Amino acid sequence: MESSANIDGLARAGAGVRAAGGLLGVFSSSRVLLAFVLLAAIYALTAGPVIDPDFWWHLRTGQFIFESRTIPRADFFSHTAAGKEWVAHEWLTEVLMYAVYRAGGWAGLIASFSCVMTAAVWLAYRRAAEVAPHPFVAGAAVLLAAAATAPMWGVRPQMISFLLTSFFVAALARFTREGHARSLWSLPPLMLVWANMHGGFALGLALVGLTAAGVALDELIAANPPRSGTTPRLGAGALLREAWPRVRPLCLALAACAAVVPLNPNGARLFTYPLETITSDAMQRHIHEWMSPDFHRPESVPFALLLLATFAALALSPKRARASELLLVGVSAYAGLRSWRNIPFFALVAAPVLAEHAWLYVIGRSWGRRLVASGAGGVASASQCVLNAALFVAIPLALCVVCVTRAAVRQPAVEAERYPAAAVEFLRAHSEAGPVFNAYGWGGYLIWKLHPERRVYIDGRADVYGDQFVEDYLKAEGGEPGWREPLERHGVRTVMIAPDAALASLLREDESWEKVFEDRRSVVFFKR
Repeated sequence: MESSANIDGLARAGAGVRAAGGLLGVFSSSRVLLAFVLLAAIYALTAGPVIDPDFWWHLRTGQFIFESRTIPRADFFSHTAAGKEWVAHEWLTEVLMYAVYRAGGWAGLIASFSCVMTAAVWLAYRRAAEVAPHPFVAGAAVLLAAAATAPMWGVRPQMISFLLTSFFVAALARFTREGHARSLWSLPPLMLVWANMHGGFALGLALVGLTAAGVALDELIAANPPRSGTTPRLGAGALLREAWPRVRPLCLALAACAAVVPLNPNGARLFTYPLETITSDAMQRHIHEWMSPDFHRPESVPFALLLLATFAALALSPKRARASELLLVGVSAYAGLRSWRNIPFFALVAAPVLAEHAWLYVIGRSWGRRLVASGAGGVASASQCVLNAALFVAIPLALCVVCVTRAAVRQPAVEAERYPAAAVEFLRAHSEAGPVFNAYGWGGYLIWKLHPERRVYIDGRADVYGDQFVEDYLKAEGGEPGWREPLERHGVRTVMIAPDAALASLLREDESWEKVFEDRRSVVFFKR
């Protein structure tokens, strides 16, 4: 095993790649070109049709705010929860979504959200490349992290939290490594934006708090290492005084971030909203992305590999991980194991950790030292730069444009495949039908297509409806004993559900209901 000094020397040697100025330097640098190809590939992979069932009510909400200049505070999309409190915590994102859709259509939305997701990955790559200077090592770690987050990708407000989490992790990592408090100055303005764009802002506060706790642990361990014999150890008060100069900037940043959260249309109410969401029993048990990952499903494999690779790299690395590093990795891993939605949080934390410790392990081996000197090279000829620009810049950019264009062209077909498009047209032609009972996943689509002429029974805003209402809905849709009661309580006269739903089978046999429409995607019943 190499000594710590030798390992550090090899790592610094790997980072010392000769710089070359101008465009020739850019197009002759394999590191820059490989990074560009990696990010272009990520962009192309994120550019897919819109499939998130909540997208539709987000878009309608953005249209309402855009046209009325009013932030909604009570529900008006449903006939079952009308007037109930609605914390529109994503209002700014929704306005921007609608504005982009209005100006650029599907292609504009898909392209812009792909930019958001790619920017988040780019920040993770920058952090990985700082600690693992070889593009293969940094790129492999980031690519695995990106694959782990892929199930969450899409045109959805959560991607704003993905990007802002990446900003926070980068700024906090820079502070813990370099100790410059100015790297924290950007956090309160970002938190102000975040609190008006998505409820995931609470993750930013948690990151600052966890980093403060981790830095305190680092300082306490450094100030009071294990001693032999009767050498006295520092007391608790002395330890806290030793740690405070490093922790104080983080505490101030946390206080400043918390202070700007109420600067939103919902005020201080926004502090309690995330807690209500994560403690909702119905959401945790019935909404897929709030559940724990199922490692029997193929989409969970990259997350499992990222978990195993990260902890293996920490175990095999010749460098001892800092307490702050282990704290963030451990907490984010637990969060990812608890809920699909938290996997991006773990991926952004784990990618540079995996890259750094994998790099240190590799260069500590005799067979890995060749990576230190690889990729340095000089400035290529003009003709080689032109060829590089074509192969590694122009072609990936063209691929990105093609992927966005194809996704936009496919959008109507995807919409018809996943949503009851024909049934919606049928309802438009039968305005006399009464209040509707609809499938949960179709509520947002009906809001976009039929509001304000029709109101839905339920949609993706489970927090608006409450746990008991969601349970009653599931009982009715599942045809469980007492299934009629929720329909009768809300005066339902129209039912639109999937043909294979248990409720559909019951209504086919019920003389008080008449089937008036059916296709492969949906079936509609009217009350006689």
